[in-house]
Amino acid sequence: MTDEHFEDARIGKRANVYFDGKVTSRDVETDDGQRKTLGIMLPGEYTFETDDEEEIEILAGELTVDVDGEPTRYEAGDVFTVPPDTAFDLDVESVVDYCCTYH
Repeated sequence: MTDEHFEDARIGKRANVYFDGKVTSRDVETDDGQRKTLGIMLPGEYTFETDDEEEIEILAGELTVDVDGEPTRYEAGDVFTVPPDTAFDLDVESVVDYCCTYH
């Protein structure tokens, strides 16, 4: 796991809510300009699309990610990257706590 705290960051009050509340996140922006979200995903199957490259760190839970037909299982402590302009499928097996960094 990377750093457990953000220094000098602003966190949005309003949640980003997807899939009838089964996936939620909060926007974080650090003083050095990094954009991140901190979120929770409940068990289920979801499809997302990226605009920017996304680096996703799994803080807790387990899920399988399918990018371009290559499913890979991730769990707490794992990090994976999704290229920009890409659709990807998630099969969330247990509640997932995550941090997403946008590049």
